[in-house]
Amino acid sequence: MPATPFTRPVAADWEALVRCIRREGTPRRVHHIELFLDAEVQEAICRRYDLLADLDPADPYFDLKRQVAIQRFLGYDYVRCGVENLEMPLHRSQIEDTAALRRTAGRAYMEEHRGPITNWAEFEAYPWPDPHRATTRALEWYERNLPDDMCVIGSGGFAHFAEYLTWLMGYETLCYALYDQRDLVAAISQKLIEMYEVIVQSILEFSRVKIVWGSDDMGFKTGTLISPQDLRAFVLPGHKLMAAYAHRAGRPYLLHSCGKLTAIMPDLIEDVRIDARHSFEDTIETVVEAKQRYGDRIALLGGIDVDFLCRTDEAAVRCRVRETLDACLPGGGYCLGTGNSVANYIPLDNYLAMLDEGRRYAG
Repeated sequence: MPATPFTRPVAADWEALVRCIRREGTPRRVHHIELFLDAEVQEAICRRYDLLADLDPADPYFDLKRQVAIQRFLGYDYVRCGVENLEMPLHRSQIEDTAALRRTAGRAYMEEHRGPITNWAEFEAYPWPDPHRATTRALEWYERNLPDDMCVIGSGGFAHFAEYLTWLMGYETLCYALYDQRDLVAAISQKLIEMYEVIVQSILEFSRVKIVWGSDDMGFKTGTLISPQDLRAFVLPGHKLMAAYAHRAGRPYLLHSCGKLTAIMPDLIEDVRIDARHSFEDTIETVVEAKQRYGDRIALLGGIDVDFLCRTDEAAVRCRVRETLDACLPGGGYCLGTGNSVANYIPLDNYLAMLDEGRRYAG
């Protein structure tokens, strides 16, 4: 295999990335962003391009050095990082993974009928993690060792307000509880807010954290998972608090959320005050449509549809990247990436073609 799949080199520049997200003019080059790359994708790239030849697996910080090597190779201006030791037991179902880059342990899905908290007794008995005992091993290492041209995006295991409501109760149970046990829903929501308030303050103590990114799926193909009114009551206050902490520290607040969020976009922009939105599906709203609708107020991130990347060929990927950049890059406020994340079922060469075409783009 060649040493690189890319036709042009790029130099990391976190300051330019932040300016692009803040919509401070058309960037000099395309900046790339992803919520995450599946572990199987990272492993395949490391093997194909021999990225770990100079790293020692016995090094106690091998995992962090590996992450820096992967991100720099792919042309990202950042690493994503959060705190550790914030585990919350959930009910999951496990099945065999059939992706090309197969997950040997299988693919896990959340139990939608009944989660670990369905009544007050289970709420009181639940082993809630103490956010004050969360550790910051990775953040501390990045603070000292991350290359100066890269930054940390504070993210990962963070700001899952809507998601943990559905995961902890089970989506079906939550829907009933919104009528029968609203006080219990409110208590879980408040517990999550209290926990993440401590976490966001901890993350923002690190000067290398230049962006904060909350991740919280609130919708599906045709609407929000619970009513907009219930989102305003139990979910959006948490994100508003996270955004306020980020803004007081001078950092933009990004939001990843799947689904059709049209009903709450005014809330997210005007009340929560997100700086950028991530996650787009062609069947709901393309990122080009979102740029036309919201691009004068927030940045739009990603949007190269995952289903499209799975089903198409390299030529079509390159064409779509150019068309998307033509529409979204002028004026800033757009970073190139997939519509959701780099899943292990996306053909690796299509993903790399997307990145390469972004590097080649000259406007």
